[in-house]
Amino acid sequence: MGKLEGKVAVITGGTSGMALETAKLFVEEGAYVFITGRRQEKLDEAVKAIGRNVTGVRADSANLADLDRLYEKVKSEKGHIDIVFASAGNGEVGHPIGSMSEKLVDDTLNLIVRGTLFTVQKALPLMRDGGSIILNASASHLKGYPGISVYAAAKAAVRSFARSWASELKDRKIRVNSMSPGVIDSGASAAIPKEARDFFVSQVPLGRLGVTKDIAASVLYLASDDSSYTTAIDLVVDGGLAHV
Repeated sequence: MGKLEGKVAVITGGTSGMALETAKLFVEEGAYVFITGRRQEKLDEAVKAIGRNVTGVRADSANLADLDRLYEKVKSEKGHIDIVFASAGNGEVGHPIGSMSEKLVDDTLNLIVRGTLFTVQKALPLMRDGGSIILNASASHLKGYPGISVYAAAKAAVRSFARSWASELKDRKIRVNSMSPGVIDSGASAAIPKEARDFFVSQVPLGRLGVTKDIAASVLYLASDDSSYTTAIDLVVDGGLAHV
């Protein structure tokens, strides 16, 4: 029997990279998974890649009407949720304070902060007591790298959400944790120049970039009963980069 046998999970932004790898692992461990994505073509590809026990719902986590449609779909098909992985939250980097636009700030905060908040809020009526909520933060909120201050600040807010919501939901025995990946060798990292990649690798005590399976295994821990006594933490999965 898998670690998530019979569980129902929602993974936002689940069409690529870390979130897609997590969705695949959840299904392997016995869960039924709902994934979201903004582009129907990518969503269809992800559903095909997962193969079974999955429903794809086209949704933008920054759009509250889309989130309502997502949870109506979950309610009609399964009736409840055991796990939420609020993963949607990519953002632009390489923008020092002097070059930030109003649109960049609004787009980043809308998706990462507002989107994460309402993804969780709207899931709660369907969440079973004793469930698990995992928020996708980033190790960037632990460092002071130039050009990512808005993104890092948004992820710091996500980490703060985990603390507050763990306290607010304790009576329902719902665990809320954040997970902070470091630099992960996935599709999103393809745009990082080689010099920057080499720099990050040189700074990582384990001597390599992370891979999507590293993240999926960490999220599985937080989603499963293996972490039954774990709430409000930030699980940093970065090879030691932020702490050494």
